[in-house]
Amino acid sequence: MDIMSNNTSLKESANSIDVVQVSIYSFIFIIGILLNLVALVVFCGNGRSRSQTVVYMTNLAIADLLLILTLPVRIYYHLGHRDLPQLLCSILGLVLKANMYSSIFLLMCICIDRCLAVTLPMSPCVQEGRKKAPLVCIGIWMLTFGASVPIYLSKEIHHNQTQCFDSIPVFAINHIVVLPTLFLGFGIPLVVMLICSWFLARAVRRSTVAQTNLVDSSKISKMVITSLLVFLISFLPYHTMLLLLSQNWNHNGMLHAYRYSLMVACLNAVLDPVAYYFTADTFRRKVDMGVVWKMLPLNSQSSDLNRRSRVPGDG
Repeated sequence: MDIMSNNTSLKESANSIDVVQVSIYSFIFIIGILLNLVALVVFCGNGRSRSQTVVYMTNLAIADLLLILTLPVRIYYHLGHRDLPQLLCSILGLVLKANMYSSIFLLMCICIDRCLAVTLPMSPCVQEGRKKAPLVCIGIWMLTFGASVPIYLSKEIHHNQTQCFDSIPVFAINHIVVLPTLFLGFGIPLVVMLICSWFLARAVRRSTVAQTNLVDSSKISKMVITSLLVFLISFLPYHTMLLLLSQNWNHNGMLHAYRYSLMVACLNAVLDPVAYYFTADTFRRKVDMGVVWKMLPLNSQSSDLNRRSRVPGDG
């Protein structure tokens, strides 16, 4: 009797998580694809005036879009279609994780680039190094996908799983893989971003233009804080779960927590464009958020209703 009740409660819990995942992933897909497409149009439309930071932001928008494009299959799966081939699940998992870590490294590069531009603006070496942004981006893509492919190939060969998106990935409980991932993929970028943000805030605060109110230092501080908050909110829960899973905390509750943390990490694809709007001059100059808001499905429906309600009065 207890076993039957336990099984029933587990199924109810799994069903409730499916509902949450379908809702959250659908939200990320609809809003994320719209905002990132707008970001790409703005950044790619700069032409010759494109700065090095915009090069990183363009690649970040591409990484977010590629991640978002894996979500419809996850939504389909969590709607109850559990018969997906494991190879497809593995490939989509590879693309999602590779693009997630591409985003992490690109966010780190954006932070470094801003720091160097403010703290060492006249250094010839720094100016020359910043021009290498396209090569840095190519290196990031090669690193993230190159490191992900062997992990998922070994998973496919040595672990014939059939649970697709319902199982904890093999690398999460493999110390040889997860510890370098935590250190290189999250720890180092976080430390670099904290150090660069501190130097950036200090340089702005001590600058003559800030002291004479020619530059709004509080605005720059908000930019720095926003970037750090986006990074921490998105990726800290997921990597905390990886750390706990690597210590063999792999009971059923941890599986649910891991799924939620992955959803939060995917929300970064929506948070990044918001950070673009608040922190990038190019984005603020060229994007009318009122126009973007009108593009949203729910707002379009409400606008149609308002127009219909005004028709009788117009006559």
